[in-house]
Amino acid sequence: MASASDVLHRQQSSTTSLRLSRFREIGIIVFLILVIGITLIFKPDFLRPINIRSILLWVPLVIIVATGEMMVIITRGIDVSVGSILAFSGIVVGMVFRDNPDFNIYLGVLLGILLGAILGIINGALIAWAKIPPIITTLGTLSVYRGLVFIVSGGRQIDPNHVPVDLIRWSQRGPFGLQWLPWVVLIALGVAVLAALFLKYTQRGRNIYAIGSNPDAARLRGIPVETTTFLVYLLTGAAAGLAGILYASRFGFVNPGETGVGFELTVIAAVVIGGTNVFGGSGSVLGVVLGSLLLGTISVALSVLGVASTWQLAVYGFVILLAVSVDALIQRELRRATTGE
Repeated sequence: MASASDVLHRQQSSTTSLRLSRFREIGIIVFLILVIGITLIFKPDFLRPINIRSILLWVPLVIIVATGEMMVIITRGIDVSVGSILAFSGIVVGMVFRDNPDFNIYLGVLLGILLGAILGIINGALIAWAKIPPIITTLGTLSVYRGLVFIVSGGRQIDPNHVPVDLIRWSQRGPFGLQWLPWVVLIALGVAVLAALFLKYTQRGRNIYAIGSNPDAARLRGIPVETTTFLVYLLTGAAAGLAGILYASRFGFVNPGETGVGFELTVIAAVVIGGTNVFGGSGSVLGVVLGSLLLGTISVALSVLGVASTWQLAVYGFVILLAVSVDALIQRELRRATTGE
């Protein structure tokens, strides 16, 4: 039987872990307020409707793909091919719309998700069963999928006149004709809610956390490690496929040389800023949403302040390094709380 001191120590460790896990989400909110406050000093009209709308339109694509990337990182993996998957799905479905003007947009969305899922399946199979490290696999498929974008499209972009008007309207208005809350934002929030429910209330979702916490222990407990790993890459591919269609809605075109380039950096930044542990085992959808919102606010703020867009990459790189450093600090404190060392 455990002594009273052991019980007290475990309770203290649990409390410390909970506090540390909440620290990141609270920190994002504080930093978000700080960014807005600093921008308002230089641009008092920063929070006017047009800028808020710009932030809201910037966020959905990142949220959708980042929810999948979060699951991958929780399992101690990574997927840097998401930008190429997004571009491939967007260009193929765009070609379908171009060649078949009456093609149903909802079938187009399903086709984009299916294409993304197929590419995700390739990633997942190579990682789960061929045992190729995730970074090597997805670096390779990043180039392969981008090459396929050029091969399939012949290097030609999908022009605005080939994107269905009804699809473009998803980024222009929402329910009841609301312009400040477009459908793409609601779709992204819907994906986030489904992902949160999946992770919290399904066995597969809980298995993702178990694998990331300790893969060997998860296997000994009978958790299907390979199948679950395969699943997270499939879901991430499907999410990127959906984002490819919404990209066409948001920007009105799909360019094989520009669409999705560098998008993986933005997505990974949103995930790690949102508190997902880069060493695996923990992360939350709420954190991903907040991380995406923070990056969107920074992006629009830099634009409003007249800072060159090239600085955005430097900012993303900096916040990733900062988030990784915070993760390392949190892990050290958790070990100290649990072991007393």
